[in-house]
Amino acid sequence: MKIKFLICFIITLILIFALNRGWNFGSPIPPLGKFLDPFHGFWQNAETGNARSENFHLEGLRDEVVIVYDSLNIPHVFAKNDEDLYFAQGYVTARDRLWQMEFQTHAGAGRISEIIGKVALDFDRSQRRMGMVYAAKNALTAMDADPQNKAMIESYGKGINAFIQSLHYADLPIEYKLLDYQPEPWTNLKVALLQVNMAKTLNIGEKDLEMTNALKLFGSATLDILYPDNENSGDPIVDKTGNWKFKPIRLDSVPLAVPDQLVHLPPTAKSSSDVGSNNWAVSGTKTATGSPILCNDPHLTLSLPSIWYTIHLNAPGVNVMGASLPGAPTVVSGFNDSIAWGITNAQRDLVDWYRVQFKDKTKKEYLSDGQWKPARIQVEKFLVKDGDAFYDTVFYTHHGPVMYDETFHGESEKNHFAYRWLSHDPSAEFTTFHLLNRAKNHRDYMEALNHYNSPAQNFVFASVSGDVAMRVQGRYPVRRKNEGKFILDGTKTSTEWKAFIPNDQNITDKNPERGFVSSANQYPADATYPYYIYGESFEAYRNRRINSTLSGMEKITPQNLMALQFDMYNLKASESLPWFLSYLDTTRFSPEETSAYRILKSWDYYNTMDSEGASYYEALWEVLFPMIWDEISSPKESLKFPTTYTTIKLIKEKPAFIFFDILNTPEKETAKEVIQKAFAESVKKITRWKDAHHSPSAVRWADYKDTFIGHLLRGIPAFSYHVQHGGGRGIVNASTHVQGPSWRMVVSLEKSGVKAWGVYPGGQSGNPGSPFYNNMLDHWSKGKYFSFHFTATAESLKGSTLSITTLTPSSK
Repeated sequence: MKIKFLICFIITLILIFALNRGWNFGSPIPPLGKFLDPFHGFWQNAETGNARSENFHLEGLRDEVVIVYDSLNIPHVFAKNDEDLYFAQGYVTARDRLWQMEFQTHAGAGRISEIIGKVALDFDRSQRRMGMVYAAKNALTAMDADPQNKAMIESYGKGINAFIQSLHYADLPIEYKLLDYQPEPWTNLKVALLQVNMAKTLNIGEKDLEMTNALKLFGSATLDILYPDNENSGDPIVDKTGNWKFKPIRLDSVPLAVPDQLVHLPPTAKSSSDVGSNNWAVSGTKTATGSPILCNDPHLTLSLPSIWYTIHLNAPGVNVMGASLPGAPTVVSGFNDSIAWGITNAQRDLVDWYRVQFKDKTKKEYLSDGQWKPARIQVEKFLVKDGDAFYDTVFYTHHGPVMYDETFHGESEKNHFAYRWLSHDPSAEFTTFHLLNRAKNHRDYMEALNHYNSPAQNFVFASVSGDVAMRVQGRYPVRRKNEGKFILDGTKTSTEWKAFIPNDQNITDKNPERGFVSSANQYPADATYPYYIYGESFEAYRNRRINSTLSGMEKITPQNLMALQFDMYNLKASESLPWFLSYLDTTRFSPEETSAYRILKSWDYYNTMDSEGASYYEALWEVLFPMIWDEISSPKESLKFPTTYTTIKLIKEKPAFIFFDILNTPEKETAKEVIQKAFAESVKKITRWKDAHHSPSAVRWADYKDTFIGHLLRGIPAFSYHVQHGGGRGIVNASTHVQGPSWRMVVSLEKSGVKAWGVYPGGQSGNPGSPFYNNMLDHWSKGKYFSFHFTATAESLKGSTLSITTLTPSSK
């Protein structure tokens, strides 16, 4: 009996120990005792979405704040001063998105290892070595230098911390319970980290390492064919041919010293080329109401919780609504009583790599203009969950951090490259959005953008007074021809950035004759713009489809422009497929190839959900592109693929181009033979897909593309969604497998009252147990919109109120 008791006692102790600690068997397992506790565990994360009224007494408030939640769970915040307004914005955003806010800023700081363990250490090291925290600290210095900006960010953080301090284990977002950690206090540095993390997503599309290798392997003449600075593929964002009326800064040309050897380094992780955006504003001369209409849909990686958080902020001097970034104050893309604005990424080269010469293996000194300068040595400490702390030493030159060396993905102890990134420089972008939120006219818009540096954006504008405008805004180095394309000599200061384009010489347009302004990440200006423009790549198809459609429209309604945002026409296919088909020898077709040919031949070039032609075309392109550029797929050195537009242009204009020859075949192929082989392989690929998906007949585009909106924790299936959706790469509705329109907004700037509509793929809540986690997803997938309730008073929202939360100072 004693032995049985002893065995039961030991088993009980083991269970208590096992169920009250986390484990990691490849994936983290939370303490199951706490996690399954019906009173405090994950069960407590379920929400009903029923109407409620709440009152919270909070320290840090000056006066009462009323927050009206509408039927979409969008908070309409009514405050009596700016401090309380941003305090409340921080509070309500944390209430819905706290885990997302903290996880993203941990990622920005290279601290994911603290949460999920050693598996994230390489990512964390790359973040620190890229200088993410260094950049955020510099940004925070700039933010603190502006008293208004500093006060705004501090108030926002106080609101977040007020919410964090109210939490018990039962209240924690489910991800904290899954990963078994607690939220830490919010700091101003986290806002700066969020700013830098967004810059990393949007403005590190450099290709210096790859282009250096390409020059060595292929020569300059071939390089100009494969990677032209300007493909001349369509309408620039602004065309003022011969009318750029300013005196540009001129620099003396410096001979480029490109390394005469291949660089065996991994390129920095970059966002997909599908990350882009559309925006446009149509003048009242082309609309049914006579008032301007503005549209914006940023294309980013689709994730849950959603990237954006819709909010309405009202206080004396400001009444603004739109999309905010969880973790940062203000509205980033939105509208107020007088204006609307939106953003798209303005790709330019804002990163340079410099070959650095250290004096010896200690790396304490490096050479610059014949002098040895002291390097700054930064020892980075990484806390690793369920493991020992890890230490990494990063060496900084005046260019920036040395990202790769013999201890981290480097070639050897002799080759070192410093990373010069614009976002390392101090900047305070949220000053721009603070001013835009309060802007009344074009002059205010222009002044607000004078404070904006990075990531560079195309800011579209429209006003109730009738103006439409576009400004390509960022802090751009004045470049000499080919400067920044290749690795630079870091021992000479003559190769460094010498000047920046003045704000009043950045590309801008106002009320053009054609009646609209637009951008879709295409080349920014006509050929007479006096500054050298070089970027990672520029979009070739969406911009032309948008501009040709807008040019042919009159009496435009908001609904017309909603349809344009959801447009499925595949311009790339319409310009390339007839050429592909003309190269095919149909007499050699198998029955499956004959069927595929007929489907493609009869396709109308629309990537609708049910389209089979879209699937067959995509499969053909997925096989053809790497088959053509097999010379660039070498694992020995990093190289950059030419763009889709250049590839198609070469097929049409240079069918015997040497790169069409397939390396691993004895024949000498031209474009014709490559397309024939790619077509046969693509049909086999479709057949394999059908077999794998048990679809013996049709291969619908929505199924083949399989738009997936995954949870930030590597797409946890239970928290993620596969969505039936059309569109595609290079299409106005730019939805691919995991990227797409992260926010769609349409605003009619009517004098009788601004009207606005919007939607995004998810919902306001970050809690998978909430009905507001994915309640907008169906509308988004079908191209439908929600009408926003935009008013000046809380009382006028009564008809659409879900609940009311009142925040009052704890002393009252």
